[in-house]
Amino acid sequence: MPPRKDASFMEVDSDSDISIPDDIEAPRRAKAKGKAKAGDKRKAEHKAKNKDQAYAWEATYTRSWETVREDAQGSLQSSVEEILARGRRRRTIIRHLVLIIDLSASMTDRDMRPTRFDLTLQYAREFIAEWFDQNPLGQIGIVGMRGGLGERIGEMSGNPQEVVRSIADRHALEPNGEPSLQNAIEMARSSMSHLPTHSSREIVILFGSLTTCDPGNIHETLDACVKNKIRISVVALAAEMKICREMCDKTGGQFGVAMNEGHYRDLIFELIPPPAQKALNQLAGATGAPSSANPAADLMMMGFPTRLPESSQPTLCIAISAG
Repeated sequence: MPPRKDASFMEVDSDSDISIPDDIEAPRRAKAKGKAKAGDKRKAEHKAKNKDQAYAWEATYTRSWETVREDAQGSLQSSVEEILARGRRRRTIIRHLVLIIDLSASMTDRDMRPTRFDLTLQYAREFIAEWFDQNPLGQIGIVGMRGGLGERIGEMSGNPQEVVRSIADRHALEPNGEPSLQNAIEMARSSMSHLPTHSSREIVILFGSLTTCDPGNIHETLDACVKNKIRISVVALAAEMKICREMCDKTGGQFGVAMNEGHYRDLIFELIPPPAQKALNQLAGATGAPSSANPAADLMMMGFPTRLPESSQPTLCIAISAG
């Protein structure tokens, strides 16, 4: 059959390809090219996103070096100290500490400027502020040693301003006489005798003398501290004394002799972090007693009040909360 010819139609053959005019084909090609470019752009963005995104096994890994930032002077010290402080705060436990300060005549020596006494009061204030910052649930008491007696300077308190205020008056703490380790430790031990087992009991002694004037056998006092699980640490300003070293070794505390003002401050601030819990097992081995696991802590009663005794008649309790 011959091909049909018409003015309005092109000559069409069944074996030939259809020819499409350029004015129709050009927009179609541009549209297809645009879609290809958009697809390539999305692929590039997806690839870049996957490149920046960490793997699943990297999600749980903390890059500590990325959290360190330089300060205005270009130093990394402030960032490092902040990271260490955060780690110490996670170890917070309930602590009770008695700070024993030597107020004997030996504290008037000027081998540490301005004097041993003034420098000790300055470091004691800094120690108290930093100690409460890292141990917000703890309490501190202050005891002085002078005139052969132990003197209670500040009651056990959890308010840092109140504790610092107790040693703010320099003239009331003027050094004189000889110190007495036994009297001061006995006073500190009596103030912690009522504490529960879930809290630590610690004594820190800032000792500047080479003698101690004791009314009895100080080794009996030391044995009582070991029995009550009281940890004694000593920072000496003159030289090492055998009794001071023995107290620290038997109770699991720390001992050090300050060589200069900076070393004195370092020794004091080393006592701020909470003590290791395994100190109880070491303590048992040091005293010859059989080592055992740490005793279970007493539960702290919180919430609604408990009726005591149980056989008493029911009563009405009304609790009003300030809104």
